[in-house]
Amino acid sequence: MNYTRLLKTMLLLLLLVLRVHAQENKDVQLLHFTSPHTSFPDTGRANGHLYDSVLYTAQEHYSDSSVLLIIPKHLDAGKKIDLVFWFHGWHNNIDTAAVFYELTKQFVASNRNAILVLAETTKDAPDSYGGKLEQKGMFKGLVNDVMNELRRNNIVKAGAEPGNIVLGGHSGAFRVIAYILQNGQVPVQEVFLFDALYSQVDKFMGWIKQDEHHHFIHWFTNHGGGTDEMSDTMMQQLKDQQLAYNLTEETTVTPDIIKSNRILFVHSLREHNVIINNPDDFQLLLENSFVLIPKKMSVQVK
Repeated sequence: MNYTRLLKTMLLLLLLVLRVHAQENKDVQLLHFTSPHTSFPDTGRANGHLYDSVLYTAQEHYSDSSVLLIIPKHLDAGKKIDLVFWFHGWHNNIDTAAVFYELTKQFVASNRNAILVLAETTKDAPDSYGGKLEQKGMFKGLVNDVMNELRRNNIVKAGAEPGNIVLGGHSGAFRVIAYILQNGQVPVQEVFLFDALYSQVDKFMGWIKQDEHHHFIHWFTNHGGGTDEMSDTMMQQLKDQQLAYNLTEETTVTPDIIKSNRILFVHSLREHNVIINNPDDFQLLLENSFVLIPKKMSVQVK
């Protein structure tokens, strides 16, 4: 049996369900658009990518410049619009990730006065390369494109500007997030990684040290292919540089622990692909963000 083909078929069915539900869902509005400031196409994958003796072609896996905007109907759009960017990992795309990890449901349930943005990277392939988003200023261009699309659709007012920026992602998303922190040319306030610390520790450390208010969380397992070892490496570097952090277990983590530790590692006994939802850990981090405001508490000037 071709399990890869079976998985893709199941995910496509889930995507169809998502789109049908989105039309009926009174709690969220979905917008798809394309941006020249996403990861691909990019010269670094013009000839595709060979991994484990399989060629992943540029046309199928490195040509999609789609962006998905998930806009809660409860959004109270003021002069500043907080944006949460989610980057998916291997063998996924923006639509399947939103379905499989229930990102839309979790984001709406968190009641944050913000917009969730999923920008396409490597599509349905095993590759962490961030393409153009690794370049200087490219993420700034993406943020501008998001704001222009929101204005075009009358979601925000003409003079609205981006507010707080939060980056989140799973697994192979670590690399594009790390390069955005280094080269994105847009201030980022928080980073939420789910079993995604494979390398690039220097970039995460550099961002942490830029501002004492930067909030970093890595939720990791022993089944991620090295994320536990890299967490140990980063915690040792933090210790050596006298930067306070906390390590806690998933079974004992609380909102207070999340809110009171700007650098937090959460160890989970679960598997690599099941630490984001059920229980809804993405929602938990959103609800205890240092910067994201619940809709009912928003005090933005209209």
